[in-house]
Amino acid sequence: MEDRIEVRGLRVDGVHGVLEEEQLRPQPFEVDLDLYLDTAPAASDDDLAITADYCVAVDAAVAVVTGPPRQLLESLAGAIAERVLEDRRIDAVTVVLRKLSPPLASRVASTGVRIHRRR
Repeated sequence: MEDRIEVRGLRVDGVHGVLEEEQLRPQPFEVDLDLYLDTAPAASDDDLAITADYCVAVDAAVAVVTGPPRQLLESLAGAIAERVLEDRRIDAVTVVLRKLSPPLASRVASTGVRIHRRR
């Protein structure tokens, strides 16, 4: 399936990480989502009811990032994918998750993971 709905640059604060300093206060995360589904019916009928609503996917990602703490980005991204795939119209999802202020001695713009999950 080549069709997809894209969400880029969702910024959400959450409390996640392995280090104690990461577990004490929220830090910024950025999420990109690719929702894979057949968009042809919606393209021809112009009807939101027959496609995935990206607002629902965004709300799912926000709920996970603002939810219970996780240590690993892999776990957090996996939980986002699971929540997004609750929408049965979505066949697969790619989640890109970036930690925007990672606690590293070297300066980096972000650290992150990219996962792809199918139904």
